[in-house]
Amino acid sequence: MPRPTGNVRLKAARVATGFNSQQDLADALSEHAKRLGIRGLSIGVRQVRRWESDNPPWPQPDCQRVLVHLLGQSMEALGFTPPWGTDGSKPNPVQRTPVAPGAVPHRLPVAAARPTSAFQPTTVGSDFHTVTRSHRRLYWSVEPSGLHPAVEAHARLGCALLPETAEPTRSVLAAALAETYLLAGRIEFFDLREPSLAHETLLQALQAAGEADDSLLGSAIIAHMAFIPGWAGDREAARERMTAARTYARRTPTSAEFLAWLDAVEAECETRCGHTRTALHLIGHAEDILRDGNEHSSPEWMDWFSPARLAAFKGNTQLLAGHLPQARASLLAALEALAPGEEKQRTVVYGDMAAVEAASGNSEEACSYAAQALDQLALTWYATGMDRVREVRRALAPHEHERCVRSLDDRLYDWSTTVSALSR
Repeated sequence: MPRPTGNVRLKAARVATGFNSQQDLADALSEHAKRLGIRGLSIGVRQVRRWESDNPPWPQPDCQRVLVHLLGQSMEALGFTPPWGTDGSKPNPVQRTPVAPGAVPHRLPVAAARPTSAFQPTTVGSDFHTVTRSHRRLYWSVEPSGLHPAVEAHARLGCALLPETAEPTRSVLAAALAETYLLAGRIEFFDLREPSLAHETLLQALQAAGEADDSLLGSAIIAHMAFIPGWAGDREAARERMTAARTYARRTPTSAEFLAWLDAVEAECETRCGHTRTALHLIGHAEDILRDGNEHSSPEWMDWFSPARLAAFKGNTQLLAGHLPQARASLLAALEALAPGEEKQRTVVYGDMAAVEAASGNSEEACSYAAQALDQLALTWYATGMDRVREVRRALAPHEHERCVRSLDDRLYDWSTTVSALSR
């Protein structure tokens, strides 16, 4: 069997980071350069092809900065040989390209650089996972801006520990690290409203899942990545990521709940892109899957989905499709079925119920549900829930002189709510 040719290190890093083609990487590098404030840098597929050749040229400084920042590895780890030895001497193998300013410091070690001897005990994987599990539980009650730094610090620790472990501990640690990055990405997207940062973090989660060879976790991560273009209205990008997520899910035994959640994610993306009919078809398929069930159990880290949440997805889609009576019925069923610990989702359902009543011309009922959402937000902050309440208030603009709307304004713009909202 012929050995791979070309710069296999760069190609491996590209694929591990989620860029399946050289064109994908070229586009991502050009876009990343803009985010880093590097003006006028456009990287084409021909340049990437040269970098993945047998003798890749040493990139210019700006290109180095973008490569290191996006892929999270040094230039040497990406297969480039620095031209230190212009006097005929060999390159110094000890010298390393410094990480560019502003680069994420807790990147995963290179997959090919696995240690020949480990010095962490075999318990380090399970110990690390214990903290990961605790952070995941804390997400449902702890202030997200307070939890996020702790999750990030835990991820940095995991990256530092990974080169010091050997199999099977390494795979256990890598899977827990992927869960940690997934949680961080969820906080960044759903709570802190930082989609670009969430994209970077979820790429790290995907790389860690690859280290663990955990296809189901990889599927969950890619599906979360679909939310980012989906919420921005980029239907093609969202659908492409959902295709990848479903492909990963087919590689391993998958519970009915997980398969239904994939339908729900795609349905929300379709709804955000204005295709509510397609979304309702997907939700109907998810309901069928949950009803039929299968013999596989869901992983313990999948704590963000339930039949009640599927009903909430359905109600929101029906609301946006203008099917108000059906939306009201679905959302009331979701409220009744939500279990303790699902308070964040409860704020969203209250907000959607308020929107149904506002669209039906029932301002009193709309304000009542919006107030219940604010009551819950005072206990458990959730940016998505607050967004729903603000949308309702905008819909109530024709009724702004009514007493109930003014009372809602007093709640919406009291000292604690205003400062809390503006600080995020």
